[in-house]
Amino acid sequence: MTGQAALTDRFNRRLNYIRVSITDKCNFRCMYCMTGTPFPKLGQRDILSYEEILRIVRVGIRQGITKVRITGGEPLVRRDLIAFLTELSSYPELTDLSLTTNGLLLGDMAQALQRAGIRRLNISLDSLKPDRFKTITGVDAFHTVWNAILYAHELGFSPIKINVVAMPGVNDDEITDFAELTQIYPFHVRFIEYMPIGNPATTTSGKPLLTPEIRRLAAGTGTLVPVIGQTNDGPARRFRLHGAPGELGFISPVSEHFCATCNRIRLTASGQLRPCLLSDSGIDVTSALRSRASDEVLAGLFQEAAAMKHEKHRIGLDEKKRERIQSSMFSIGG
Repeated sequence: MTGQAALTDRFNRRLNYIRVSITDKCNFRCMYCMTGTPFPKLGQRDILSYEEILRIVRVGIRQGITKVRITGGEPLVRRDLIAFLTELSSYPELTDLSLTTNGLLLGDMAQALQRAGIRRLNISLDSLKPDRFKTITGVDAFHTVWNAILYAHELGFSPIKINVVAMPGVNDDEITDFAELTQIYPFHVRFIEYMPIGNPATTTSGKPLLTPEIRRLAAGTGTLVPVIGQTNDGPARRFRLHGAPGELGFISPVSEHFCATCNRIRLTASGQLRPCLLSDSGIDVTSALRSRASDEVLAGLFQEAAAMKHEKHRIGLDEKKRERIQSSMFSIGG
């Protein structure tokens, strides 16, 4: 695979990172991702095959993609995942390959994932209290997930990032508990502001829980020391409690947009290249793939998606000016 000009958008942001959703199916029903209303699932024909995904990634690599994260839905529910990851990890141009999971199946699959080339994991964990975990996810599986996290740590996955969606009146009283985890384990705990995505987005009401308050609560366990950023860092503002082996990160899509430094593009399970998580806009690649379009045509679709990327998203604190995102998180691949 030979290199080409870097993929850039209208605002001269270089896009070198693609998040790939391989399924819209999930074995959880998290309150901020799915409402109580049943969602129609994609049929087998509507989901990109592994071969199609690999081809899109190869075309992306030729335009400067060096980082890939596999997401869902829940990626571990899709069959034959390990063979796909093994092929993906063989691409020498990729300097960063990781996977996001809810952890339910991780304990059984951790060794195979490691053999397939996965070294970094993001694991969603919104409560350390078993009963509350069940309320948030709809599944009584806290101990299964927590034991899987510890097992992955024992196997040497690093870093293990724990994603916590901070929700007022739901888990805000656990911010300090999560912060204290980093004083015991070398985990990277990421607090994420709740994003109003989906129809309807009714998880929280009233005053939102934003990063300044989350940081204040986390700092109650000790002094927050800034961590120097690295090339492949995401949007998190990184800190470490003094003397802690782990670190804390704060992701602020609502209170403090990080759009100016965004380097991401997304491929949904249904075959859309999406320039932004917080937008319903996208470019269909399925039709091109299945009509045997050339790599040059597919590269042009990447360019079209990049050209659609806005300077900044329109999810903010003013509800009257807020753009309503109809797509649900599980269908995009957050």
